[in-house]
Amino acid sequence: MKNRTINVGLVQHACSKDPEENLLKAQEGIREAAQQGAQIICLQELFRSLYFCDVEDHDNFLLAEKIPGPTTEVLCELGKELDVVIIASLFEKRAEGLYHNTTAVIDADGSYLGKYRKMHIPDDPGYYEKFYFTPGDTGYKTFKTKFGQIGVLICWDQWYPEAARITAMMGAEMLFYPTAIGWHKDQDSATNDEQYQAWQTIQRSHSVANGIPVISVNRVGIEGEMKFWGGSFVTNAFGKLLCQADYEKEEVKVVPIDLAQSDRYRTHWPFLRDRRIDSYSPILKRLIDED
Repeated sequence: MKNRTINVGLVQHACSKDPEENLLKAQEGIREAAQQGAQIICLQELFRSLYFCDVEDHDNFLLAEKIPGPTTEVLCELGKELDVVIIASLFEKRAEGLYHNTTAVIDADGSYLGKYRKMHIPDDPGYYEKFYFTPGDTGYKTFKTKFGQIGVLICWDQWYPEAARITAMMGAEMLFYPTAIGWHKDQDSATNDEQYQAWQTIQRSHSVANGIPVISVNRVGIEGEMKFWGGSFVTNAFGKLLCQADYEKEEVKVVPIDLAQSDRYRTHWPFLRDRRIDSYSPILKRLIDED
């Protein structure tokens, strides 16, 4: 079997109130990952700011920007300089009063390939995203980069197997999840562990079910009442953990992934072959009524 090894980079860090400081930290992380041989580098969700969705504050809309725009211009230059693909999660101002949680994808030649707008928008204590973000209307997307065809989803999308399945069916050779998730800073350790394990397990299951690697990049640090749990990780095409970052430390990880493994796992575990697409129409309903 032909080896198709791609080095993926994960940049996990804490954020401050200063967007320019956060951008510089992300650029430093990208450079460090590139020096370690990374070819595709993923940043965490909304890396240019603190996770502002913990409160409903109209002033936070001032953090938004156009995509493509000033941040993508900086990252396009950096991607071209380093010959790396960059996955960058940003707060998008689409128009006056219309905002999205959006990830831009930049190819290794510095070209802007396009964007994916977050489809699933949470609204929970500490995660008031519906106040800020209009649900995505790009549909699920893949991006043909120099180093492979990638799928990008964002944070809350992680919990939905439908999103992973559709993106995989569209040809994604690996799934990237920029993320900002944590627990209350005073929460007990048993609950913390349960929540983290659920978060990681559901994403590993996407890898198993679809036969493709998953790369999830989270932030660290305490912001308000929230302690972001880090724990960024990479799986192979059958859900095996290849790497897991620390829960608290800022880290840059570079992990080799052999994309040729997907064919072997999909052949030996032919979940796609045995799908009964003729029986799945009820999934389009919110709830299936009892007879």
